[in-house]
Amino acid sequence: MPVKILADSACDLPKSFYAENNVTLFPLRVQINDQEYEDVKTIDPIKVYEAIRSGVIPKTSQVSPLLFEEVFTQMAENNEDGIYIAFSSQLSGTYSTAVMILDQVKEKYPNFKLTIVDTLCASLGFGLVVKEAARLAANNISKEEILKDVLFRSQHMESLFTVEDLDHLAKGGRVSKASAFLGGLLNIKPILNVEDGKLVPIEKIRGKKKVLRRIIELMNERGADMHDQVIGISHADNEETALEMKSLIEEEFHSKEVYISSIGSAVGSHTGPGTISIFFLNQLPL
Repeated sequence: MPVKILADSACDLPKSFYAENNVTLFPLRVQINDQEYEDVKTIDPIKVYEAIRSGVIPKTSQVSPLLFEEVFTQMAENNEDGIYIAFSSQLSGTYSTAVMILDQVKEKYPNFKLTIVDTLCASLGFGLVVKEAARLAANNISKEEILKDVLFRSQHMESLFTVEDLDHLAKGGRVSKASAFLGGLLNIKPILNVEDGKLVPIEKIRGKKKVLRRIIELMNERGADMHDQVIGISHADNEETALEMKSLIEEEFHSKEVYISSIGSAVGSHTGPGTISIFFLNQLPL
């Protein structure tokens, strides 16, 4: 029996991916005007961005503990072996809740072999880890080899992103309100990355064109064998810039694939519309 792959919706892969690749989806939850939705399943990211543009601040919450319990128990009863690839524990309580529920299920089913991995990744960087794990599982690769790949990619995933509006990061406490105000006046765009699972601002650049060029420079500095890997781009209702970024990457690196997806409702609730994120490895698996 192939290893079962499970992932939560913060990996920002499209809805069709889960059924097509036999991956179990755990949706994070999004609340808009007291109405709760399941990321991917019952809400489209556009609804989140429209709400933000109208002045509403969406709220998010982790995967339902009851859903974890239902899925884990069913897997244990079916004697299934699996890997749950999880959103960064530094950005959500989802991972720690899953570990807690797994411990509870194991009290009744001590032989249950589910492994939970904290990727310390977010959005499509996390998604690229899930995509490769699903491919390996579909090819009946052993659990040990899949886990080795998941851990390697999680540890070597680089994440660079820039936001359209500093105000939204300020509301989330990511930058100061003064910085956001000045950034808006001066057309300053931040470049941020994910370090040890946390969001970290690394530079501020004036003007969109300069930001995109600087991201290419950072990819050259941080990436490894860029021509020989899949590079991810995720965007928050900003496909035009995502396609522009894709052209720049293809021109610079001739990568074997540049994969574009939309930032999902849960992650997008925090980044706001207009965000562009780039994901690549700083070292390739042997």
